Amino acid sequence: MTESTNAYSAFIPEIWSQKLNNMLEKECVMLQCVNRNWEGEIKNQGDKVKIITPADVTISTLGSDNITYSELNPTSQELVIDQKKFFAFKINDVAAVQANTDIMEAHLKNARKAIEEVQDAYLLSQHANVAANNIVGTDASPVTLDKTTIYSKFVQLALCLKNSNAVSAGVRPWVVINPTIESYLLQSTEFIGAHNVADETLREGAIGRIAGMDVLVSTNLTSVSGKYYVLAGTNDAITFASQLAKIESLRDKDSFSDLVRGLYLYGAKTVQPNALAKMVVAASDSQAVPENADTDTDNDTDNG
Repeated sequence: MTESTNAYSAFIPEIWSQKLNNMLEKECVMLQCVNRNWEGEIKNQGDKVKIITPADVTISTLGSDNITYSELNPTSQELVIDQKKFFAFKINDVAAVQANTDIMEAHLKNARKAIEEVQDAYLLSQHANVAANNIVGTDASPVTLDKTTIYSKFVQLALCLKNSNAVSAGVRPWVVINPTIESYLLQSTEFIGAHNVADETLREGAIGRIAGMDVLVSTNLTSVSGKYYVLAGTNDAITFASQLAKIESLRDKDSFSDLVRGLYLYGAKTVQPNALAKMVVAASDSQAVPENADTDTDNDTDNG
């Protein structure tokens, strides 16, 4: 439940919070790749959600002996809502802004972009929790990608998920790449663009499919120490919870302006490390201009 403080009578916090919440629900890249099964009512930073994972059941062969019963010990994990972000800005006339839909939408879009930047980067950092067997390449020996190798490497990435039993009937894996790697993918003949996908199962915002994985693009996959970490998985791997806890307004005592601020809380937990896979890519190779790329504007070619 969203809390609000109506410090300035012209301000209607419900309008701002509802619109911003709707924007955040639909347009963040990594929100397409997580589950929100444990998202409850979040009111304060530090709230915890207890997650119970059922224990495995052993199958035995029936013989002449009596049946023995194994004791099940489910495991417990905690999803901690420990990320606390805020925005705060000054506007000349909050009543006029609310009355002008275009201006209000512009403010909300800018707030959404700012939140998405940090939220996407935070969720992508879950690559640190990938199971050791699900890593293609190493920090010491990262993968080199170009248009001729990208398909085989993505097949290898998808195979990691299958060998970990993360992919089953009805489960569609995803992979998140950055625009630089996208430039190689678009040159691969094995890449299936969104306009060529026959069914309607692509995630919102996906540009297509490769090696059975929906492909999404995020600019927040930046290079770290000369490497990119491409992240793949299923929605069972990471659970996420968030809450736009407060939006409120107050009068600026030092000017004829109104102050608007908002508090956004969120947290994530990798509950199934085997349902994630990552590829360590050499950033220097990925940042190179693609081979045969068109640099002459008078001689355009279609690489898609």
